[in-house]
Amino acid sequence: MSTIDWIVLFLTLLCIVLYGLYKSRNIKNIDGYLLGNRSLPWYTVGLSVMATQASAITFLSAPGLAYSSGMSFVQFYFGLPLAMIVLCITFVPIFHRLRVFTAYEFLEKRFDVKTRALTAFLFLIQRGISTGITIFAPSIILSTILHIDVTYTTLVIGGSVILYTAYGGTKAVSYTQLLQMGIIFGGLLAAGFMVIHLLPDNIGLQEALHIAGKSGKTNAIDFSLDFNNQYTVWTGLIGGFFLQLSYFGTDQSQVGRYLTGSSIRDSRIGLLMNGLLKVPMQFCILFIGILVFAYYQYHTPPLFFNTVETQKLEQSEYNESYQQLLREQQLLSDKKQVVIDDLTNSLATKDQTRIEQDREALAELNSQAGALREDAIALIKKNNPDAETNDNNYIFLSFVTSTFPKGFIGLLVAIIMLASMGATASAINSLASTTVIDIYKRFVHKNGSEKNYLQASRILTLAWGVFTVLIALYANKLGNLLEAVNILGSLFYGTILGIFLVAFYVRRIGGKAVFWSAVLSEILVVGIWSLDVVAFLWLNLIGCMLVIINGLLIQQFLPNKPKDIRI
Repeated sequence: MSTIDWIVLFLTLLCIVLYGLYKSRNIKNIDGYLLGNRSLPWYTVGLSVMATQASAITFLSAPGLAYSSGMSFVQFYFGLPLAMIVLCITFVPIFHRLRVFTAYEFLEKRFDVKTRALTAFLFLIQRGISTGITIFAPSIILSTILHIDVTYTTLVIGGSVILYTAYGGTKAVSYTQLLQMGIIFGGLLAAGFMVIHLLPDNIGLQEALHIAGKSGKTNAIDFSLDFNNQYTVWTGLIGGFFLQLSYFGTDQSQVGRYLTGSSIRDSRIGLLMNGLLKVPMQFCILFIGILVFAYYQYHTPPLFFNTVETQKLEQSEYNESYQQLLREQQLLSDKKQVVIDDLTNSLATKDQTRIEQDREALAELNSQAGALREDAIALIKKNNPDAETNDNNYIFLSFVTSTFPKGFIGLLVAIIMLASMGATASAINSLASTTVIDIYKRFVHKNGSEKNYLQASRILTLAWGVFTVLIALYANKLGNLLEAVNILGSLFYGTILGIFLVAFYVRRIGGKAVFWSAVLSEILVVGIWSLDVVAFLWLNLIGCMLVIINGLLIQQFLPNKPKDIRI
């Protein structure tokens, strides 16, 4: 990066940190540290909820996913608006009325302490590991740009987030996220216009989309009933609905966001705002990936986007073979340019016969380009058997750093850094609050002072931060980071959601039955996933239904009726 890029990056991050510290001054008790004294307005709640979900993984992996496989991932979020409506009707008023610090406190009132502890434990495992992944994602950026080992960048980024979160608490996190999302929205808009600007002079947005469409990249909707297809309308509406309902309704990293609302109304409006804006936001991020694909139809793309691995290859005994692949790719790119130009003219004249011929020719050339890429990956594996051969996370980063003008690169890097800071800060804060409220205060030190609990919160924030950094050091083995986080969530969220749905709606199931049902259901979900029976989004529905069905069955064999708790 240039000097001006570093200045833009540094000033943006400094502004965010100072603003967060200023807004979080004078925190004196645990309510202020963990929930911001429940005083935040709806727009802060809404943007905080969005920022918590929109981590750096979203901005790194989603454009690469669209570049590689098209827009189908947007269907993942189709169940989100429905989930927000359900949350506003049920979860939000109950949590506010009970004035809980965490979602899991409610479970002890409804069931018993062991069910509360089990659910909190499942959350801590899932969120602790996934937060490590969100820390690792932006470390790829600095590692690639500075050409230093990713371990060092992970430690620097993780350490910075830990210090910032431990000092500021929830109030700093929320107000910082408010400013972060404003910068992120502006930066994404600028990035979209910049990609269009970089296209050839005679190619506009319409022509670029036509080219991407003829290459099969713009198919965002799939109504197929293939249960092994990861992204369809049905997996998004049904599996995605249960995943989002569990994430926003039972994951403390999100529950803690809307519990900061000054009233039930503010929390509800904040969640509905998220439901209305999230799908368009994700569509725009994927759309940028499609535009990057269109750009590389007119320019020769990297044969492999992870420059760290290609540089190793160039310094190895396989360099000559790699250079030959690059020469073949250039020849192929020249042939593709001729076909693209002809296809553009055919689209302008609406010559359907030529359009179909050009589309078939383009598909054949893209297939040959894919074969060359596979040959390059084979060389990378020969040179380094442990090399990461999934470069989706590097596609957008590589494009930005090689094409954007000075200043824009720093801004886009800052956006990815801000997204990571916001999501990571919320997660670490929620891990600490769950540990303090559901374990430390409940089992270890029941009658401590406000000062004691505040100190414990800061210490546990630091401890969880260290844990997530350790996880981040191994995250480069997980392939596409966006999918890795969602798969991990799907392994646990269904079970957790099932417990909460039983708590809200199935009064005939008691604490002992739901506890053993949850244990059994989680084992079954992990088994189904390991056997690769269905697409991972269905695990959310399966886990949820297993908890309810198993709970009803187990309850039949228990002598005592469950206690009737009025919520």
